[in-house]
Amino acid sequence: MTTGTCETCNPSTCDKTCEAKGPTTIPPHELSNIKRVIGIMSGKGGVGKSSVTALLAVALRRSGFEVGILDADITGPSIPRMFGVRRPPEGTGQGMIPPQSPKGIRIMSLNLLLPHEDDPVIWRGPLIGGAIKQFWTDVIWGDLDFLLIDLPPGTSDAPLTVLQSLPVDGLIIVSSPQELAQMVVRKAVKMAALMNVKILGLVENMSYAVCPDCGKEIYIFGPSRAEEAAAEAGIPLLGSLPLDSELTSLCDNGRVEEYRGPLLERVMEFVKKMDRQE
Repeated sequence: MTTGTCETCNPSTCDKTCEAKGPTTIPPHELSNIKRVIGIMSGKGGVGKSSVTALLAVALRRSGFEVGILDADITGPSIPRMFGVRRPPEGTGQGMIPPQSPKGIRIMSLNLLLPHEDDPVIWRGPLIGGAIKQFWTDVIWGDLDFLLIDLPPGTSDAPLTVLQSLPVDGLIIVSSPQELAQMVVRKAVKMAALMNVKILGLVENMSYAVCPDCGKEIYIFGPSRAEEAAAEAGIPLLGSLPLDSELTSLCDNGRVEEYRGPLLERVMEFVKKMDRQE
């Protein structure tokens, strides 16, 4: 079992110096000028990490920022579908130009390079890591205030590649109320600490649902553990987000940028908190 944090680590010879040195980043494309790189991470799947990434992008774009999304969830990409983006990147002699959403969010995802969006990507770790690096080095992102990286769940190859190779300014950890999710939050937090990457805070997604008739908050997955989890991990709590069927419908139909519900107001609140920390 691999115990260090380098991609080629041999458990019999690793002295964990990679952990002490932290990540060694690679430069982006020469025509990319990216001010801040934010990773959105979860310790497990099914917590709505990509939805949070999409909402963050929409909120930042509405605030006047230039925003891009690097979909690093190579084998389970959902970002293009949420934004209704199907056009492949434009290839030039200098690199790839990412397509834009209707509101101008630049998006790069492996799904945009597949003949059909439901074609599976059956790759091993090194190929996945190589693709993520190419989305950084070979894509002409242009001038961006924020590049959001939608990380796949867990703490293995793909998140490791991002945290080692890209100059991530901070991570947002996404969880859900289940006790199991809190355990994997701790795993993600420990990984970030080993990689010397700052955690901007925790977002608890799917915290509750609101009854459409009486407005009562219903805790479907049990009581919120957001404050407890954030305090235990020693990180700020950015916010708790409810389930919203309108958001789900818009994401399914590629129209997430049209979302106007109260959920977006909460996202705007923790965008402001995030800015204050940077």
